[in-house]
Order: sequence, then C-alpha cells, then structure tokens
Amino acid sequence: MTNDHFSDLLLDHPLLGQPLDRLPTPVAIVDLDQLETNIAAMADFFAPLPANLRPHAKTHRAPAVARRQIAAGAIGITCAKVGMAEAMADGGIVDLYIANQVVPREAIGRLVNLARRATVTVAVDELGNIADLSAAASAADVTLNVVIEIDAGMGRCGVQPGAPALALAEAIVRAPGLRFAGLHAYEGHMVDNPDRAIRQTGTEAMLALVMETKQVIERAGIEVVTITCGGTGTYDISGVYPGVTEHQAGSYVYMDPGYSGLVPLFQPALSVLTTVVSRPAPAKVITDAGMQTLANDYGDPAVHEHPELALLYLSEEHGAWSAEANGLEPGDQLRVFPGHCCAAANMHDTIYAVRNGVVEEVWAVTARGRSQ
Repeated sequence: MTNDHFSDLLLDHPLLGQPLDRLPTPVAIVDLDQLETNIAAMADFFAPLPANLRPHAKTHRAPAVARRQIAAGAIGITCAKVGMAEAMADGGIVDLYIANQVVPREAIGRLVNLARRATVTVAVDELGNIADLSAAASAADVTLNVVIEIDAGMGRCGVQPGAPALALAEAIVRAPGLRFAGLHAYEGHMVDNPDRAIRQTGTEAMLALVMETKQVIERAGIEVVTITCGGTGTYDISGVYPGVTEHQAGSYVYMDPGYSGLVPLFQPALSVLTTVVSRPAPAKVITDAGMQTLANDYGDPAVHEHPELALLYLSEEHGAWSAEANGLEPGDQLRVFPGHCCAAANMHDTIYAVRNGVVEEVWAVTARGRSQ
C-alpha cells in the first residue's frame, strides 16, 4: 500500500513545494532529514536484538510518521488511548497496543470495534476491567490480546508484582474473548534522570521484578510471551535487558532540547516556525509563537538559528526572548525547538515536512486531541 492511499497526507495542499518563508506562522515543521536519521538510528539499534521496537505514537500523533517507523522495522505502534489507536488504524497501522487501561463502557465498545480491523492489545491491572473487556469482546465475537501492567517502581497504574499479577493472569486465561499476552511495565520514573548510572540501576531493578513475576506465572503453567516496556531515555538499557520482547520508545523521532542532551544519538526534528513581531528593546525579541503553539512543561524551548536567545516567558500567543542587539528585526523567521516535543505535537493540526528549506509533504495530525 502506498502513502497516497492515506487521507492524512495532504497531497493537494497549496504550500507543497514552497519555501519556509511562504508558510504562515506560527506553524509546526519537521526536518525530514533529521526525522529519518532518528528513525534509522533507533531501528538500527534494535535490528540485531531479541527485543522488537513498538514506538509510542503519543510523541507525533501522525500516521505519516508511524508508517515510516513501521517501514524501518517496527513491529507495530503503541498508543495511549483508543482514539489515538483509531487514528493510527485509519492511517494503515494494523498492530496496535494501547498501553493503558480502557475502562469506560463507551471506550471498551470502540476498542472491540477496532479489533475488527486491527490486531489490538490492551493493558489491565484489575479483575473488574478484565470481566468488562471479556463481555464486550465475546459479544462482538473478537479477541483482544491483554497484558498485565505491573507497578514495579513508577507508582502510577499497575498491579503489584508476583502473586497479585498471577491472579490476574489466571483470570484472563479463563475469560472468553481475551488472550493473555504478557506483562507491561514502564520505567517512567527513570527515563529522564540525568545520571546514567541511576537510570540503569533503577530500570534494571524494575525489570528484575517483572522477570520474577514472569517466572511466577509460568510456574503456574501460563505462558508469558510478551514483556513490553521502555522509553527513549532508557532505550539502550531496557532494550537490551534479557527477556524484554518489545520496546516503546517514542520521543526519539521528534526530540526536544532537554531530552536530546540525555540521549545525544537523537536530535530535535520538530520545530515551530515563528516570526519576530517586535523588538521593543535592544535586549528583547518578541515572537508570534507562545504557549499555545510551543510547549514548555518539560523544559525551555530553544531557538535553532540563535542559541544566544534565552526564553524570558511564554504567554498565550507571544514568546519573549532575551538577547542583545543581534540583527533580528520584525518579519524575520526563527525555528524554535519546543521544550516538550510530545505536548507540542498535540497543539497542531498540520505538520509541514521540510527538506532543504522546502515543503516536501504536509501531514494531518489525525490523532491530535484523541484522548478518549
């Protein structure tokens, strides 16, 4: 199937083939060369390993990016919510893992409908949800793959390791319409720790508990096929841990200034093109990109061409930057790397994919806002 079969590729967009100075600002752009470098680097890392790559789509929310990840060797895509998975399926992705509990009745109904057109796996951490998923899957005559989320250190969702997880596995095996697939844990409490040694020690401690739980379940006669985990900051830790079968790194495709400092193999590909709209003082630059187009919940944005510009503040539609006179004038364009690439991607309906300063593709961000 070729890319031109997908509606998220805006093949008739009037700005295709146009240079950056023709784009209305602020607007999200992706440097295709850097994106392809990031995708290839992660794919090459996992290619010789037992673990497969299943990237998380919450970073980009764009099927056009997911298709590139699949083409590079990823076995499927991880999603945060049913709505995100639906958008990915509409974009041609047929193997989907929802790395969260799907509990609302309406969402479960959509989940089983999705299973009619894609292979769907979902996480659980309690018996009531297992019963609800089983009833819905049986009524729809579909099969859902189910993994048990283990809380092995993050302290968010998940059942405790060991016997509590075994009880859930036994319930899934008995439940019509469900297939027990394995275990999930996320080292989210470790992925952005600036100390590599702490990231490694904490991640390996988490995975040791997961592997002990795998042994408990298998001693009860239940096969554990999948061990899924991972983030970009620990790709070379959990990705090589013995027994891990899937890795969910997501941010590596777009990256942001803070995260790329921890894992320099991957560099920012997503930026927001913005225009200088005012120079109210020699030491201040005002741009037309603010908090509603840039995200700074994870760190400060950084200006690509002018690293000397330091962020003063973001208001809704303005960015204020501190700098001595540097030749910038109203009308000049800047590319700003968002402080948090995942949050920024969810602020834009459209991504302009650029190579050598020219728009090569235009993508609809069809999973934007799909948080249900």
